[in-house]
Amino acid sequence: MNKNVEVSLLGPDQWERLRAIRIRALRENPEAFGADPNEVETRSKEDWIKDYAKEDYLVASIDGVDVGMLYIEVLKGDHGATCWIGGCWTDPAYRGKGVMRALFNFIDKNSSAKNWTRQGLGVFTDNYTAIKAYEYLGFTFAGEKMPGSSEGKFFQHMVRNSSK
Repeated sequence: MNKNVEVSLLGPDQWERLRAIRIRALRENPEAFGADPNEVETRSKEDWIKDYAKEDYLVASIDGVDVGMLYIEVLKGDHGATCWIGGCWTDPAYRGKGVMRALFNFIDKNSSAKNWTRQGLGVFTDNYTAIKAYEYLGFTFAGEKMPGSSEGKFFQHMVRNSSK
């Protein structure tokens, strides 16, 4: 693991930082997400700030460069999840350097206080790289695969219990 990975819980005043990395993720790996980068790019400052009322945003950086992100929504989710993880992304140039591990270590460290004890997420069934990474982090498949928003695409729920 790269000890230089720094994880930050962003506040609403950091919405531009979140916007920048989210757009990078959607442009770099559109096949991994259901969102349209053009729609995300045109969202207003107010819309970005409003999202903070229901979700927490984590950004991982190495040497001051934002290289990974995810968001967490606390809710009673499928398969006993206490929160739902979305928007997971690591810059391809930094994959294999412990970025996702650092983000989930942050979740584990704060799981009791934030009610992040059982995480759920959805992943497209043809995103083998992401599935392998999630399994490495302790996620297991839950339920059956389901049709996605695009014709011919399917997604699968995965869950994991916090290690703290």
